[in-house]
Amino acid sequence: MNKLKLGLPKGSLQESTFELFKKAGWQIKATGRSYVPYVDDPELEITLARAQEMARYVEDKVIDAGLTGIDWVTESGCRVKKVADLVYAKQGMRKVRWVLAVPESLKIKSLKELKGKRIATELVNVTKKWLKEKKVAASVEFSWGATEAKPPELADAIVELTETGSSLKANHLKIVDTVLESNTVVIANQDCLDDAWKKEKLNSLVTLLQGALEAESKVGLKMNVIKSRLRNVLALLPALQTPTVAELSNPDWVDVDTVIDEKVVRDLIPQLKKAGAKGIVEYPLNKVIF
Repeated sequence: MNKLKLGLPKGSLQESTFELFKKAGWQIKATGRSYVPYVDDPELEITLARAQEMARYVEDKVIDAGLTGIDWVTESGCRVKKVADLVYAKQGMRKVRWVLAVPESLKIKSLKELKGKRIATELVNVTKKWLKEKKVAASVEFSWGATEAKPPELADAIVELTETGSSLKANHLKIVDTVLESNTVVIANQDCLDDAWKKEKLNSLVTLLQGALEAESKVGLKMNVIKSRLRNVLALLPALQTPTVAELSNPDWVDVDTVIDEKVVRDLIPQLKKAGAKGIVEYPLNKVIF
């Protein structure tokens, strides 16, 4: 049987990645310290790996494809192909940032004030390149962890990953600049993309994952509308294409079904009711495929 060897990130992204795959249609279960979780698809073979190492495993053809951050792909310098962007993180559907941060107690307000200083980070290569582009000569040291605790004794500044900035504030650090924005990407090696079956399998998987992500910010709405008020109701409805309007057993009424952004529902439902919609039902979505 053909199999696609797929790497998924172990660590902070593992839980949200498993949840995304569940919405897309795959059940993945990891037991104990195993790096080879169960997946209910005989055509998939999943390996868990640190996001920092994923590009190397893909480049070396240990696995065909993998999910990791574009930050770690850039940092590694590995020759892999980006197949798709998947914008999600540990705490939400958004990009994350690598930021330059310094202790709040210092009066440093710009990158140039760090000339000749020590910067600790896991993202060494990207940081060095960024400093060179900014024409700032500073020492960049690799941090093995607990980077936020190093200033001011062990480093003058840090370049650290942040999603909300709350951890930096808790450690009395302030953001001076943004080094890089990052999001999860699907990467593959050229051999995988040259194999017709593997490429098709990977593309199908990406389609469903992107559909699951798209559904995160949307909901379905259905309602009954008397035909004499239909125009008023439709005028209120934003939709991916156009709302579905279906006849009901009562010839004077129709069923209206649509998909909209969840953030507008709170204000929209009272307007729909006022415009004449009845029996309004809001329901969650698993996937939205364009």
